Amino acid sequence: MGTNKDQLIVLGAGWLGQPLCLQQQAKGWDVQGTHRSNVHQHAFQRQLVLLDNKLTHQLDLHNAWWVCAIPPRSRHADSYYLKTLTLAIELAESMKAKGFLLCSSTAVYDQDNAIYTEQSEVKASTARQQPLIDAEQLVLNAGGKVLRLGGLIGPDREPGRFVAGKELRGSSRQTVNMVQQQDVINAVLTVLDNWQVAAPIYNVVNPAHPTKADYYQQKCQQYGTQAPTFISDKIAERIIDGSAIEALGFNYQFAI
Repeated sequence: MGTNKDQLIVLGAGWLGQPLCLQQQAKGWDVQGTHRSNVHQHAFQRQLVLLDNKLTHQLDLHNAWWVCAIPPRSRHADSYYLKTLTLAIELAESMKAKGFLLCSSTAVYDQDNAIYTEQSEVKASTARQQPLIDAEQLVLNAGGKVLRLGGLIGPDREPGRFVAGKELRGSSRQTVNMVQQQDVINAVLTVLDNWQVAAPIYNVVNPAHPTKADYYQQKCQQYGTQAPTFISDKIAERIIDGSAIEALGFNYQFAI
């Protein structure tokens, strides 16, 4: 076993959580990353699943950092995200977690045209927002911290492919709020490294905010795919400011 500071549990070792696990394992950390199955392809994988309102799990790292990267799936009526998160926080406390960090979403902010910072008011205007807000509050009440992530891009999530030829809701002149996978991983580790001085909440969004039309046209040209169309051309400048985390020494290094 490594030292206490070099232990990490990642809840939801999927598209975001798995590369975080692999990176820190390669650096010599003791790592456990959860998924719902009890069949494991990687040595670090552990089962964690909600059954009959109880957590079934294979975690045994005490005094570890905990990072929750479970997608909320908040649009699904049968989501057990909040119950799973509640029990996971209790489990983390029983295992003497060094800290609990939640990967949330900038979807907590309203869709109105404005510049949103961590000090902006957050209120549940839509059904999608409420589970996100509730999850954040659970973590904050337990002394944890929250990262509000912009739209995620990276391996297997290339915009030039997933929007190709589609008609997109919203305006062609709407600004994008995106962030690259590795920047998110670096942001997570920056907060863990600066836990005592870090603020409770940070936005993690690349400082570039092109319009959707310009952004997706460029990405589709890059992949040789057909650019999407939009149902509107209204100006829509909704910008999430992700600069506050830079006070911890973090820098956005990967273009969107």
